[in-house]
Amino acid sequence: MLTGATAARLGEDPLPGPWRSGQGPRLWIVPVGAYGQRSDGLRELLDEGERTRLQGFVRAADRARYRVAHVALRQLLGAYLDTDPAKVGYVREACPGCGGPHGRPAVAPALRSLPLHFSLSHSGDVVLLGFADTAVGVDVEAVPAPDVAAEVAELLHPVERAELAALPEPARASATGRCWARKEAYLKGVGIGLGEDPSVTCVGAGATPAAVPGWSVSDVPVPPGYAAACAVRSAGGPAPDASTWPST
Repeated sequence: MLTGATAARLGEDPLPGPWRSGQGPRLWIVPVGAYGQRSDGLRELLDEGERTRLQGFVRAADRARYRVAHVALRQLLGAYLDTDPAKVGYVREACPGCGGPHGRPAVAPALRSLPLHFSLSHSGDVVLLGFADTAVGVDVEAVPAPDVAAEVAELLHPVERAELAALPEPARASATGRCWARKEAYLKGVGIGLGEDPSVTCVGAGATPAAVPGWSVSDVPVPPGYAAACAVRSAGGPAPDASTWPST
């Protein structure tokens, strides 16, 4: 289990120094509204592909969220790698399920002098970023409406469904959001995403995450109305059971 899974806030806390192996996972929250104007002035940090993707969003809110998330990611990777953030290149690792080039995002091989892994998630006004020595996944979710939460609950592990059913009805939506954030964080860390059925791995819907072999999963404090989690692979931990993933 991660301890002290608190997040620094970009724009309030200073940019970090170069990454040092063994310093543990580092989490950052970026509020889209508060950081939006600053990120607009830093859009030159984005590469051509990111700028094209940015302009493809129809809604201004979606453009702002994407811009904030990717400017922040570049700023933090530049600081951790002690390099120009505009020169940080990305690749996709091989998918652990099918081997295709759509697994975890990673920095380009030329910058891999350090064992630095990262993950990004955003929802509404919140961007969450995680960095670690080993594979890491983060997820932030807006707490679902009760009817949506009830539908999501049907997709979960039997233990999680039982935990939700045992809660008072008013508490179920927030617990469902909490469970889903844990699940997404874990699956993003693995690199398979929802290629694994949500009913397979139990991350727990209660106040404390369930133990996941080879991983440390923790909730992350975020603003009201959201739930967030971080999952970090333990050094030398066992690989997930690929037999639970769909064949291609």
